[in-house]
Amino acid sequence: MADIDANSLQGAWPEGWTVTHVAETGSTNADLLSLAHEGAPHHSVLVADYQTTGRGRLDRTWEAPPGTNLLVSILFRGHDVGSAHHFTHIVGLAARSACGSLFGVLPDIKWPNDLLLDGAKVAGVLAQAGTDFVVVGIGVNVHWAPAGAACLAPNTTNSRGALELLRRMLPDVDRLEALPSSALRDEYVRHLSTIGCRVRVEMTDGRLLEGVAVGVDTDARLEVRLDSGAVVNIEVGDVIHLRT
Repeated sequence: MADIDANSLQGAWPEGWTVTHVAETGSTNADLLSLAHEGAPHHSVLVADYQTTGRGRLDRTWEAPPGTNLLVSILFRGHDVGSAHHFTHIVGLAARSACGSLFGVLPDIKWPNDLLLDGAKVAGVLAQAGTDFVVVGIGVNVHWAPAGAACLAPNTTNSRGALELLRRMLPDVDRLEALPSSALRDEYVRHLSTIGCRVRVEMTDGRLLEGVAVGVDTDARLEVRLDSGAVVNIEVGDVIHLRT
């Protein structure tokens, strides 16, 4: 990876994007939700070197040392804002492509939107919707990862790799937004490593389901064939890939 001056990127964001870069905040998602309610435009982006109260799916905390990882939220307005999963797919796929472009690795996608390297989590996505907008946050382990997780470039530590990763993501977000919903879903499913895996699903009500993931329906729910032969559609749950 070329050495990138973080300040120089401020003038290099793709056309149509409004990117704000801060050293520290509580949560980029929370801040951008507030700005969205105040009228912030489509394709507003907030990226931070450090978050003090970041969180992921199912209210898990998400924290990394300052300047090590990509911590960013993106505001979407306009078409299909009622389907938050539409935009989480866009952001996850764009991050996957940027990882390949910048670091030469293409993560797998685990349902619903985690990115994995060799089975270990390298990124997670969280969407929060308003009445006429969706804010999608993503955290990517660029230079640091907690125990059991993966990162893209563990031997260096600065914010420049994270900002360059974001710069490469945004044009692909534009490309993916222009796709028909069916084509976007096809691209998402094509890179979804969960399909075909034996999985255990930890439901939010405490139930455990086990079976083989066989597909994703049009509402982005995971279809799991249980050992009984019944197929259930999972809308929310923690999926664990099991070794066969």
